[in-house]
Amino acid sequence: MYYGEIKKCDIANGEGVRVSLFVSGCTHHCPGCFNADTWNFKYGSEYTDQTEKEILEALSPSYINGLTLLGGEPFEPENQKTLVGLLRKVRESYPEKNIWCYTGYLYDEQLLNNSRARCEYTDEMLSMIDVLVDGEFVEALKDIRLVFRGSSNQRVIDVKKSLGQNEIVMWQPKVERGV
Repeated sequence: MYYGEIKKCDIANGEGVRVSLFVSGCTHHCPGCFNADTWNFKYGSEYTDQTEKEILEALSPSYINGLTLLGGEPFEPENQKTLVGLLRKVRESYPEKNIWCYTGYLYDEQLLNNSRARCEYTDEMLSMIDVLVDGEFVEALKDIRLVFRGSSNQRVIDVKKSLGQNEIVMWQPKVERGV
């Protein structure tokens, strides 16, 4: 697997301060994609044990809320094996941190059912993700006022609750209290 970038202090791609891994490879090719360079599966740098170590170390500060996977497309079958390995280590080392993932695949139609995205790692990968932003980016539905998504067709899904209830449960942001 290759990756385009690691952001160690990201506040745009999930709740709180996050470490974000932008993987390479995407077959969706959404018109207007903000990261079209990552469509190429060989874009950027090769993901190595050192890359994984760098990500795990970047997650260690207490102010880091968690990890976000995006791209490219984390759920391309070519990326899932490597990402499942990373997610296992994140869950083991940082059980208190949450994991977000952005995908152009639809959770209920393509990730839970037979599709190009499904492989032997898909269910395990979903089991370790807390919040999934699903759906292809649609330029005609772009709205910069949306929180944590680029177009209005995309959904922000609470994966743990959705798996537990066997139906889609939308994610709700934590309510901040004034001091």
